[in-house]
Amino acid sequence: MQELHAKIGELAVAISFFGTKAEALGREVRRGMIEPGHPDLSIGQQCKLLSIARSSFYYTATGETEQNLGLIRRIDEQFLETPFFGVGQMTWHLRNDGHLVNEKRIRRLMRLMGLMPIYQKPSTSRPAKGHKTYPYLLKGLRVDRPNQVWCSDITYLPMRRVFLYLVAIMDWHTRKVLSWRI
Repeated sequence: MQELHAKIGELAVAISFFGTKAEALGREVRRGMIEPGHPDLSIGQQCKLLSIARSSFYYTATGETEQNLGLIRRIDEQFLETPFFGVGQMTWHLRNDGHLVNEKRIRRLMRLMGLMPIYQKPSTSRPAKGHKTYPYLLKGLRVDRPNQVWCSDITYLPMRRVFLYLVAIMDWHTRKVLSWRI
């Protein structure tokens, strides 16, 4: 009996010595290291040595309910039609369709799906402090013929998954687009 206690003590010292290394591993890796049929160490002792809660060893993820999967499908369909709907608008839309949902649930599902609405961010046209302002070079110039002054502009076009950038070069006098690229 003393031999068994000495062996368990040595094993505990070895595992606690390497325990700091084990803590660097992820919880799932440490959870996989536990041997339920170990002859010397119980599951509780192994969990304690690996610094994980014993309840997390027994826990199995349940996944989403059928109702949540239906909501996810409905959110995905609506988001393809209206990619600018945020949590509030999506909640309002689903309530109008007869679903009993709250914003907290829709926020969690949209975050789980990785959906981020497309909307205008605040203060996008304001210069930063210390930003140099360049003078207007065409001040006082009379533009009265084609090909005298050209201008360019760039904008982005939101698509379903990405943004496309549109660059255009125009004639100032005739307002004709001379060239453009996406």
